[in-house]
Amino acid sequence: MTVTETQVTYTPAEYLARERVAETKSEYRAGQIVAMTGTSFNHNRIVLNLAGELGRQLRGGPCEPFANDVRVRVSRTGLYTYPDVVVTCGEILHEDDHFDTLLNPVVVIEVLSPSTEAYDRGEKFAHYRRLDSLQEYLLVSQDKVRVERYVRQGEQWVLSELSALDDVLSIAAIDCSVSLRDIYRRVTLPGDTASVGVDDAGRGAAAPGGGD
Repeated sequence: MTVTETQVTYTPAEYLARERVAETKSEYRAGQIVAMTGTSFNHNRIVLNLAGELGRQLRGGPCEPFANDVRVRVSRTGLYTYPDVVVTCGEILHEDDHFDTLLNPVVVIEVLSPSTEAYDRGEKFAHYRRLDSLQEYLLVSQDKVRVERYVRQGEQWVLSELSALDDVLSIAAIDCSVSLRDIYRRVTLPGDTASVGVDDAGRGAAAPGGGD
């Protein structure tokens, strides 16, 4: 998501009090409130494609996906943020009795935006790595077909990359598999004249339309 920063310092309690009545979402980083602004059609399509497919596969099981509006706190660093897609399994741990801040995500997915890509790869990932519950961190490009998957292996995070529509993303922590063709369904990439789609028979096809 695109963000703009303010320079006033707030306590976590002050941030939460403001956030719970705000009309727009903001992150909380080291005492500062960072406003999150709008996203592109491609960004939203990717988020909804992922959340929808994961929701279908996880239905009836112990894991549950959420998109966009679930606030996560990294207790060890104090970060409050809103992942594009987050999956939790088993008992959901909340910060307090407002039941609106998640503490134990298992999978976090961020769709990269030009203004936040460096943050998502660097500082934000450094925060996320301090979550004991987190097993996989996924970065999804919106201007090219590319998914980067970081998997926790002990104290290390192992990277693998996918870059073809026929590739299949396996998320072992939640036993799900999603094709990149499904992730990028109806997404228009730079230079393309049509978005990625699926025809009535379920085969790859070009669908009219697109977003910015």
